[in-house]
Parts: sequence; C-alpha cells; structure tokens
Amino acid sequence: MSTFKVRDNAGRGDGIRETKRRETHRRIAEAGVRLFLERGYEATTLDAIAEAAEISRRTFFAYFRSKDEILRSWQLGGWEAFLDDLRQASPDELPLQAIRGLFPEHLSRYSADQLKAIAKIMSSSEGLRATKHAAFAEQEMLLFEVLCEVWRQPERRLELRLVAMSAVGALRVAVERWDLPGNQRPLQQLFVEILDALESAFP
Repeated sequence: MSTFKVRDNAGRGDGIRETKRRETHRRIAEAGVRLFLERGYEATTLDAIAEAAEISRRTFFAYFRSKDEILRSWQLGGWEAFLDDLRQASPDELPLQAIRGLFPEHLSRYSADQLKAIAKIMSSSEGLRATKHAAFAEQEMLLFEVLCEVWRQPERRLELRLVAMSAVGALRVAVERWDLPGNQRPLQQLFVEILDALESAFP
C-alpha cells in the first residue's frame, strides 16, 4: 500500500539537471510529510526537514516557500496520480461515473491512518485550512482539464465543469464527514454516498 505521494513542481524536462531537481523536490517533500506525521506539524522545523532531506536550509527555499507548500504538494500529488488513471477512461462512459469507479479504488492504495493524520494537520490552523482550500480549488481545475482531454466535445465543457465541481465538492464533504466523532465508514464509502446524494438531488 502506498503511504503518500507528493506533487513534482520542479519542472518536467528530461535532462540530467531536471531529473536531479525533481528527485531533490521529491526527497524534501517526503521528508517533510514523514516528519509532520512523526513529530507534528508545529514541532517540525525547516532545519529538521533540511537535515532529513540531506540539503541546506537555503536549498529548501529553492523548492518550497514554506512548510505549508509541502502539504499542498502532498495533496496535489495524490490527485495527479488519480488523474493519470482517469486519462485512460473510455469517452463512451459518463464522466461522473468514470470518477465514481476510479477514485475510490485510487484511495484504497493509501494508508487510511496517514490520510487521516494529514487531513487533521491541514485543518489544524487557519493558515493550513487556507492552503487546503486553495489546493481543492486547484484540484478542481486540474480535473476539469483532464475531463476535457477525455471528453473532447466542445459543447460538453459546461457539463464537464459542473462534473469537476461536483466531484471535488463531494471529496471535500467526504473528508469533513470522515473526521466526525463516531464515524466508522471509510473515506471511499463516504465519497460514493455523497455522489449518490448529489445524483438524487439533481435527477
């Protein structure tokens, strides 16, 4: 089972320099997430992340402006892995049904305990909540772009925009409900239930 995945914002070139830069970006982000889970977000210093990633503090700032950006990278990294799966969907399938079929399976690849721990961290302060909501907005736009790649008819763009809004909205509500006291249902189940509720509300 995967533990976590981080988004690579370091460039997409194929040269040796870009390959090294992507590897450094990944190493910093994974070190940061690991320390957040082990020590807590507030207790993890930039110096500790730099030491764990075997870089200097100055190098850290060449890749990330803050600790918050590591969490944003984590949130978007897992989403991009899902989008890679969605790109393989059949255009004959309904977009929302394709998401419904793929995303719960994608979530099952990750440790539920780690997902929940990071979700708690990202709700622990006003600044981190702002980072989380900004990442959700970016997830929505990334999803819309991929939907337009698979379902290419220009006349469907409004439909696809609404599908992207609905899917990311369902995920946001599912994460909120997942963390409620007494909840025993897995995140995958909550996501599907919320999509069902959306379809019932707008038949």
